[in-house]
Amino acid sequence: MGDIRPQVIPTERLGLVPLRIDHAEEMSSALADPALYDFIGGAPLTPQELRSRYELMLAGSPDPEVSWCNWVIQLRDEPRLVGTVQATITPAYPGPVAEIAWIVGTDWQRRGIAKEAARGLVDWLRRKPVRAVLAHIHPDHRASAAVATATGLEPTGQWHDGELTWRLTLNHDAS
Repeated sequence: MGDIRPQVIPTERLGLVPLRIDHAEEMSSALADPALYDFIGGAPLTPQELRSRYELMLAGSPDPEVSWCNWVIQLRDEPRLVGTVQATITPAYPGPVAEIAWIVGTDWQRRGIAKEAARGLVDWLRRKPVRAVLAHIHPDHRASAAVATATGLEPTGQWHDGELTWRLTLNHDAS
């Protein structure tokens, strides 16, 4: 699994672009609203802090069986970064599982960007050897629950670190 690498994922209005260290400055600005972290914890990072985080992320998982795939969300109509999506792909039975997450800057919310980006990511994962997609969502975060629902995920009733686990099982041909 560790050999799955992010690729550009085009959608109708967006481009999901593999993360680069030089995205840190613009992403620091896009994700600067402290309200973005109400449900997920943490706080906005400076460009240097984000650059350091991106360096670690791009170095990859220390486990060779795990793939860390990270993208920035770029608007197609203007060269602007507005958020991120990510997938951590791990071995599991009966097949690999991708845990996904998304975040869109406050100025670009309520435009369907997170839904479109998450759908694009899940469509990309369908073409990989992934059997299930998971997301962990705070029970009060209705906007993220709406993104998960629109992407085909359903709540499982299972909890992970105080968040509800949502799941989509991907059906692959047995051939």
